[in-house]
Amino acid sequence: MARRKTEAERPRRRVRPLRWLGRWLRRAVLAAVALLLALIALYAVVNPPGTIYMAQQYGLHGRLDRDWVPMEEIAPVMARAAVAAEDANFCLHWGLDLDAIRAAMAAGGDRGASTISQQTVKNVFLWHGRSWLRKALEAAITPAVELVWPKRRILEVYLNVAEFDTGVFGVEAAARHYFGTSAADLTAPQAALLAAILPDPQGRSAASPSDFVRRRARSIEGGAATILADGRDACFAG
Repeated sequence: MARRKTEAERPRRRVRPLRWLGRWLRRAVLAAVALLLALIALYAVVNPPGTIYMAQQYGLHGRLDRDWVPMEEIAPVMARAAVAAEDANFCLHWGLDLDAIRAAMAAGGDRGASTISQQTVKNVFLWHGRSWLRKALEAAITPAVELVWPKRRILEVYLNVAEFDTGVFGVEAAARHYFGTSAADLTAPQAALLAAILPDPQGRSAASPSDFVRRRARSIEGGAATILADGRDACFAG
């Protein structure tokens, strides 16, 4: 009868660092994806408590002005102005506006192509800054958000997390900050001014707008009226 090998006599298993690292990287990626999907589902009904960018701004300035309001307490003219300014085809695409992307590529990258859905994903789940990694993650996450969140919810979150001045986040705080009113009571010209500064809130002001901001606001006000007239607000109108 053959004797059993002792512990010392048994061949030791070789440790393969690359295989071990690969296994843990796969687990980490799967865990991150699961967490992200859970947050997407949660934020469909629960308001995001904050964003990475808000935390950065708080760290720099030591204060934030933010007050979340539901869509029912945001003037319809504000919703239409934001769509007219940033994503006129908001109700017509599934998160990525391929026509706008092609136009941006033809223009050599001098114009933006990010939809409101993409900007919402960037603000809520990712970080600011220009990098291929962030853009790739944004493009991957946006369709998932579009699948779970109604368009009205996407626009509601967008209007509540967008920065309108240094440390001023959300349309309610912006309405008070610039005009001493509430988001519900914004007029069409006021809403257009707020929408006009959204691409560059730290370089533009609704309180003392430049000639460029005034011209852009007038164009946005007209665009918002057109969106109302042709029914392109159907996906978010109350």
